[in-house]
Amino acid sequence: MRFAIPMTDGKLCAHFGHCERFALIDADVKSKMILGKKEVEAPEHQPGLLPRWLADRGANIIVAGGMGPRAQDLFTESGIEVVIGAPADEPEALVEAYLTGTLQTGENICDH
Repeated sequence: MRFAIPMTDGKLCAHFGHCERFALIDADVKSKMILGKKEVEAPEHQPGLLPRWLADRGANIIVAGGMGPRAQDLFTESGIEVVIGAPADEPEALVEAYLTGTLQTGENICDH
């Protein structure tokens, strides 16, 4: 499974579409282990681009603080799971919490 985590300053970026980079983290769901991580620069923000761009990079799940409903729909249409309301933490910590079922999420902080 490949997680995509939008980042700014090494932690989860509050607004998905305006992050600096993405952490792409490969994990084994059965063993609950992180297998690898790479960071890629985010493309320039364009509505509707990121779902296709991340799908092309093998993302299966997106963990975000906030995301608009249109982006959520585009990810869902691509078969990519979306987790919203995640805290501003380091990408590995978020993935580990997801894998162990302890990721605490709150409100979607994006209101558009």
